[in-house]
Amino acid sequence: MTTSAAPLDLVRSEVDRSLRRFLDEQRPFFDDPQFAVLLSTVDDFIAGGKRLRPAFCHWGWRAAGGGDDPAVYRAAASLELLQASALIHDDVMDASDLRRGMPAAHRRFERLHAESGWHGSAEQFGEGAAVLLGNLLLIWSGQMWRTSGVPDEALAAAQPVYDHMRTELMFGQYLDLLEQAKGESTFESALRVALYKSGKYSVEQPLRLGLVLATRGVTPWIDRLCVEYGQKVGIAFQLRDDVLGVFGDPAETGKPAGDDLREGKRTMLIARTLAAATDSQAEVVRTLLGDPKLDGEGVAQLRFVIEETGALAQCEDMIKRYLDDALRSLEHAPIEAEARDALGALAVAATTRRT
Repeated sequence: MTTSAAPLDLVRSEVDRSLRRFLDEQRPFFDDPQFAVLLSTVDDFIAGGKRLRPAFCHWGWRAAGGGDDPAVYRAAASLELLQASALIHDDVMDASDLRRGMPAAHRRFERLHAESGWHGSAEQFGEGAAVLLGNLLLIWSGQMWRTSGVPDEALAAAQPVYDHMRTELMFGQYLDLLEQAKGESTFESALRVALYKSGKYSVEQPLRLGLVLATRGVTPWIDRLCVEYGQKVGIAFQLRDDVLGVFGDPAETGKPAGDDLREGKRTMLIARTLAAATDSQAEVVRTLLGDPKLDGEGVAQLRFVIEETGALAQCEDMIKRYLDDALRSLEHAPIEAEARDALGALAVAATTRRT
């Protein structure tokens, strides 16, 4: 079977090349020095990333018989601009300070304002500039997709999938905010957030995009594969993200330890903790969760309760079950053998990662 790194390695260099080429195409239109900080922020932001979404799209294309086509790499790479847009907006909504070990976009613009001695609120300027930059990347993601060079008939067939994916992403972000505002979550609501916030647009829909680009139409077996494999890997992917948001190593995740706890994220991890907690444990969670000034000691207290209630072990078990089910769904899917191995390895890479 293909190693977990190989399917990503095969795609990453082509995706990076496509992104650099697209951004270089945009620069002549924005040569005013005032825009330099926008372009440099984009450069820094897209330099990182695992490229999982383009990889699922590419291997979906290959699974349905598509060849090694540069146009498909460019179409798939547009998903990285969509992801960058979502992350910039997400950091504003969560008031996050760091992303991938660097200042979040809104903090970068805030610092520019403060250091330049400009009028008004530096914080408000930073947030406003970041929202605009996220919007720009959303626009560019659509532009890169449309100008990829993929045949018009294939693009037309896949366009409804692309549009629906972007809509689902916005709904997922809203659900995330809604659960935080409500203050409590059930297993069902936490799972719904995991699916819509990340699972669908990270795995299921990129996979469907590649499959539809190759077949130029949706067939029952495509929908079945996208649900039985794509949705399950997508949910496991987000559950892993939730675990890393609490227990991840900042040196690897690029974010401060326990950031999801400060932000009050109502994840499956928290839902299972509260469901199994004693009254005193639940009081600790409800008191500390969502405190923006939560320090290392508070993070350690919450981690202890999460582990002591068995919630961490339960989430790890959920990830394993979703992954195992997804891998089994590949066994009899009518796809190319190389892509079957690649999709299996990608599923493992997406759900066992440390960043």
